[in-house]
Amino acid sequence: MGVNQAHNQNSGAPGLVSETWEGNAPPDTHQEHPIPPRKPITAPPAIADLVAPAGRAAALQIIRDEIGDCTRCALHAGRHKLVFGDGSPNARLMFVGEGPGADEDAQGIPFVGKAGQLLNNMIAAMGLKREEVYIANVVKCRPPANRTPEPVEANTCSPFLFRQIDVIRPEVLVALGATAATYLLGQRQPLAGLRGRVHAFRGTRLIVTYHPAYLLRDPRQKKEAWADLQIAMRELGLKPPSQG
Repeated sequence: MGVNQAHNQNSGAPGLVSETWEGNAPPDTHQEHPIPPRKPITAPPAIADLVAPAGRAAALQIIRDEIGDCTRCALHAGRHKLVFGDGSPNARLMFVGEGPGADEDAQGIPFVGKAGQLLNNMIAAMGLKREEVYIANVVKCRPPANRTPEPVEANTCSPFLFRQIDVIRPEVLVALGATAATYLLGQRQPLAGLRGRVHAFRGTRLIVTYHPAYLLRDPRQKKEAWADLQIAMRELGLKPPSQG
């Protein structure tokens, strides 16, 4: 389903005219900027062996323990808490964002600020609960002033993200914003050229949409984001919850 097809289903879609997506929260300070072209994108590691569902929580903990009190790149210098990931190790749906913001850095949990509140509403609009999905970021430490991660930072951290993805094996993975799409797909391309279709990715299906922080700054794009989420729902066999 392309964007235009999904867009035609927007009438009555949850969150487009309700308070769940259109709240009056102040703008999120997290911003996405063009990715600095200083270094090439590192090739992803080979896909790891399948982990049985019963062993996935332990496998994720092994990755977290290996990361440890990380000092592999410069981002550690301003870190308060490393933000590993959050959610079900057996999730069918996984979201990947850019990096932690101030709230995430303080709590050690991804997407807990204003953008996280919107992401929670997006998940609910799909008929799911946050604890049923898994959420992570390209980098696990907050970049200064919420800037876009430098390629050396993203390339240093992303192998751990790929290992998390390989453990969880979600049926659908949603890249939130240009930075996530770039480092997952290994190509720099305008978001418009990546949205509206399903990408084959590490044995699963990847869908690209806008970062929730961007949607807070430009609510007009929420309908387009809903079209993207409908593609994910179709792939998962989900239908929006009834509005009563």
